[in-house]
Amino acid sequence: MNIPSKYDAKSVENKWYEYWMKHDFFHSEPDEREPYTIVIPPPNVTGVLHMGHMLNNTIQDVLIRKARLKGYNACWVPGTDHASIATEAKVVAKLKEQGINKTDLSREEFLEHAWDWTHEYGGVILDQLKKLGCSCDWDRTKFTMDGDMSAAVIKVFVDLYEKGLIYRGYRMVNWDPEAKTTLSDEEVIYEEQQGLLYYISYAIEGSDEKITIATTRPETILGDTAICINPNDERYSNLKGKKAIVPLAGRVIPIIEDEYVDLEFGTGCLKVTPAHDENDKKLGDKHHLEVVDIFNDDATLNSNGLHYEGKDRFTVRKEISKELEEKGFLVKTENHLNKVGTSERTKAVIEPRLSDQWFLKMEELVKPALKAVLDDKEIKLFPSKFENTYRHWLENIRDWNISRQLWWGHQIPAYYYGDGENDFVVAENAEKALLKAKEKSGKSALTVNDLKQDEDSLDTWFSSWLWPMSVFNGIVEPENKEISYYYPTNDLVTGPDILFFWVARMIFAGYEFRGEKPFNNVYLTGLVRDKQRRKMSKSLGNSPDALKLIEEFGADGVRVGLLLSSAAGNDLLFDEALCQQGKNFANKIWNAFRLIKGWEVANIEQPGYASIAIEWYKNKFQHTLKNIEDQFSKYRISDALMATYKLVWDDFCSWLLEMVKPAYQQPIDAKTYKEVIALFEANLKLLHPFMPFLSEEIWQHMEERKPEEALIVSQWPEIENVDEKIIGEFDFAAEVISGIRTIRKEKNIAFKNEISLSVINNEKASTMFDPIIQKLGNIDTLSYVDDKVEGAISFRVKSNEYFVPVAGAIDVEGEISKIEEELKYTEGFLKSVQKKLSNERFVNNAPDKVVAMEKQKEADALAKIETLKESLASLK
Repeated sequence: MNIPSKYDAKSVENKWYEYWMKHDFFHSEPDEREPYTIVIPPPNVTGVLHMGHMLNNTIQDVLIRKARLKGYNACWVPGTDHASIATEAKVVAKLKEQGINKTDLSREEFLEHAWDWTHEYGGVILDQLKKLGCSCDWDRTKFTMDGDMSAAVIKVFVDLYEKGLIYRGYRMVNWDPEAKTTLSDEEVIYEEQQGLLYYISYAIEGSDEKITIATTRPETILGDTAICINPNDERYSNLKGKKAIVPLAGRVIPIIEDEYVDLEFGTGCLKVTPAHDENDKKLGDKHHLEVVDIFNDDATLNSNGLHYEGKDRFTVRKEISKELEEKGFLVKTENHLNKVGTSERTKAVIEPRLSDQWFLKMEELVKPALKAVLDDKEIKLFPSKFENTYRHWLENIRDWNISRQLWWGHQIPAYYYGDGENDFVVAENAEKALLKAKEKSGKSALTVNDLKQDEDSLDTWFSSWLWPMSVFNGIVEPENKEISYYYPTNDLVTGPDILFFWVARMIFAGYEFRGEKPFNNVYLTGLVRDKQRRKMSKSLGNSPDALKLIEEFGADGVRVGLLLSSAAGNDLLFDEALCQQGKNFANKIWNAFRLIKGWEVANIEQPGYASIAIEWYKNKFQHTLKNIEDQFSKYRISDALMATYKLVWDDFCSWLLEMVKPAYQQPIDAKTYKEVIALFEANLKLLHPFMPFLSEEIWQHMEERKPEEALIVSQWPEIENVDEKIIGEFDFAAEVISGIRTIRKEKNIAFKNEISLSVINNEKASTMFDPIIQKLGNIDTLSYVDDKVEGAISFRVKSNEYFVPVAGAIDVEGEISKIEEELKYTEGFLKSVQKKLSNERFVNNAPDKVVAMEKQKEADALAKIETLKESLASLK
């Protein structure tokens, strides 16, 4: 078989991916084997491959390929998430470019555009994962808006509603004015921002008195419906029972008393705006205050905003503060560091807003999930440090706002048949809803046309929390063969940033709908950062193009580069140099293969050194295999790769091949050749999860193989007993060889020149590796002596002393010339130091430390001169 001189990643990767696909090696069906299942964290349908995806999916592919080699029925389910907010925003933007506003379309018309977008861009990221080498079962690809997936979501909503866990409530919610939808508490990111504290003066009705209130949001004074003082605050006892006048608006509002007011913050009294602050809403309910909403859904001011109607809230903030100042209401401003909530998706500043929304009660759902992770350890988090984060989130959980004011998503299955607050039913479809509506209302004449389905859609996470079950249709058909076989899944690989959004919620769902965990282990990767420790993002422009990296370094090179820098659970500091290291590793392995395949094989006796080398490597391989298995069990994938890397690069390529390599233009014996090939094949099995393309290419070049003999479906090496003694003895021999090579280099002794080696064996070291020492050091005689060898250069390994006689082995004239040149330089250096030390002004005025350093230089130079003179004497 013709072996190319260079490894061509591009042609190799396409060839073997098509081969694997053609022979269905990624596909899984339930059978008698033990399953190993991973479900992909579904990327956004609008997404493209970024470094986080690259890391996450490389790790999953490593795990699934290793499981396949270990004989498990490996099933990796891929898919995408419909991503309501992100996708709807992209579709709206595209329509705008075409001169179409969303509001000009019916829901059905808009959804047609959304589906067109999804069909055009939805498969991009999955196709990119194929370039990375991901061995997903593509026949099982799922999308959260597929018919069966949607049916599962609706069934679950109805089930939870009927259990009394879903309810509709008029509550203060997080409003994203850019996406024009509510968000759950977990989708709001709080960031410290430098702002201002505005001190505003309110007149007291019927008097000349005034009260000053501090606020960070002066635009909201137009929604004020009370001023609150602490009943224990003597400063404001004269205001009890009085009323104040809202600046600019002129509305008269009551002054109420409540201990909620912080005596120390601002001026010690509070403006109450129940429509725009959750705590103000609680005060408003308690004191029966009016609610005045001043915002439209895009955070511009409505008609309650007076002459600011139609203007953006931040524009109004600037303009109203100026007007307040001009009209004498603004007392002063101060710099103020404030925590501001922003949308996790759009980055818009969140606006608290009162709204009718659907909520899921969480109090009971979290209990089995807390127990499973923290008490029973049924589900293990790697690294375990994330257990504290998990506990904190779940113990402080609030009801989940599951409704979104979007069209793209699963429409809430609530059907209204009247105008009353409770004139609705929840059902899986309109036909079932009609039956329920007739029964609830007592109106037998109702028709489907009388029903109006809720306009809102469900939070995207309300579908993805079912993912491990719904991909196997385990919600709609809970007893089907696939869910029974593949569930619970084995490992989940994801980022810590969605530990609550997704991981915890999947655990809630697993126990609620199947009474068992959704997975055994959760491996939380770090975040990918650049060399300056900045999180990689499009906005910073520091995230490389994933496909260009693959183009330049090959998929295997990129995979190795990512994993080498990815310690379990710690952030990954990505550097393209690591991908180059991965590419270099691929080339090293390829060149080792070409070297072996270039040897002439003959039926001759196996040399002793080759037998010893093979025996050592078999034990070194087993020692490393145990280490690799241990690292995998702890999800230390980077460490498992590093152990493999060192085994192949150092032990196999740099040591074993050197030890067994035949002499120049001489053949290798057939026994050694066969054993080296077998060891190379074992190496390829360890490499395959990390470097699937290169390993399969070499495997297939080893010999002609049938499809069922492909590396991807071969057998992972079995762990055997290890002789640790032989490994230690080799390590000792390697130090001896290193010492010989150092002498050869320092003394310019060409490797082709044989030298002798004498040993004082104080360590009682084994002589087993003497043939290896002789071969790799080009030693003609190796003898054991009791005394030092005169006229020889020596080195030590532990307490053993090794002597290399140099007479006749080195270029004496050249060595004398080199030493004389070094001696001349050192004597010149000594003169310059002694001149400085003989200068009384220098010695008397320089710091003691500087003088001491010069004296040390003098002593070192004198010692070196003596050594050089001794060396010259031994050579002449």
